[in-house]
Amino acid sequence: MGDTPEAQRASAADGHRARMIDAMPWVFVLIWSTGFVVARLAMPHAPPLSFLCWRYSASILAFLLWAWLARVAWPREPRQWMHLGVSGMLMHAGYLGGVWVAVRAGAPAGTVALIVGLQPMLTAAWVSWRGSHHVGGLQWTGLCLGLAGLILVVWHKFGLGQVTGFNLGASLGALAAITMGTLYQKQHVKPCDARSANCIQLGAALLLSLPFAWAEPGAVQWVQPVLIALAWSVLALTLGGSSLLLMLIQRGAATQVTSLMYLVPPCTAVLAWIMFDEPMTAFTVGGMVLCAAGVALVMRGQTSTKRLP
Repeated sequence: MGDTPEAQRASAADGHRARMIDAMPWVFVLIWSTGFVVARLAMPHAPPLSFLCWRYSASILAFLLWAWLARVAWPREPRQWMHLGVSGMLMHAGYLGGVWVAVRAGAPAGTVALIVGLQPMLTAAWVSWRGSHHVGGLQWTGLCLGLAGLILVVWHKFGLGQVTGFNLGASLGALAAITMGTLYQKQHVKPCDARSANCIQLGAALLLSLPFAWAEPGAVQWVQPVLIALAWSVLALTLGGSSLLLMLIQRGAATQVTSLMYLVPPCTAVLAWIMFDEPMTAFTVGGMVLCAAGVALVMRGQTSTKRLP
């Protein structure tokens, strides 16, 4: 006898859910890649930390409304609020603040992208040293390929801007923040609803960033590029990208999730070519191929049965 209509509908729903889960990493990469485009739009008209504080504030309001309409659950344990707050300070205030300050201070975008692109290698080295997750030879090969591809993608931008002790320190701080934030969240934050979790994380990031924003010179000029950048930052990057990143970290191994970051600069290069007519060189295309091959190897690598970091 064939399946009942109810069973067929349930099977179709399960298949649709599985396809959506499979698509999550690639949707995340596409959304996250627009971050540098947003920075390019807003940077000439807004101090970096002030703009980020407006972004955090608007995102909190959007998440609160979304959580209220959907009647989502909030963490009940004070310890989880603390863990979410710490991870939010690292992954939002630390990472975004470091990247935006470094670029505003004159660091070449390619240099910043390369520095923060070391995150997958640092994450793999850390979890291997801790013994909480085995990174196999295939995955190490993929990580090295991805790094080589990243260098090719950003190579032509090295001559733009000027590296100083300040903007180099900001870039390294952003790298440390996103690496520690990812590992901390995987280790301490229990599975929870992305909407309520993001509210808490962004609230902590806002509290940390506000004193520094008040101290920086200049004011936000509310011109059209800034409004477009703010709207996209809230609706796409925060509500979409940050929620997807939270869910990916909850579902996957830290090494596999962070390896997706290798795909961000190539996608950004394509967007810059389309929107700003930036050159697409043979090195860029070759780097994209290497990045894609590297991430594919990492995702296919055998994961350990030990507890994930």
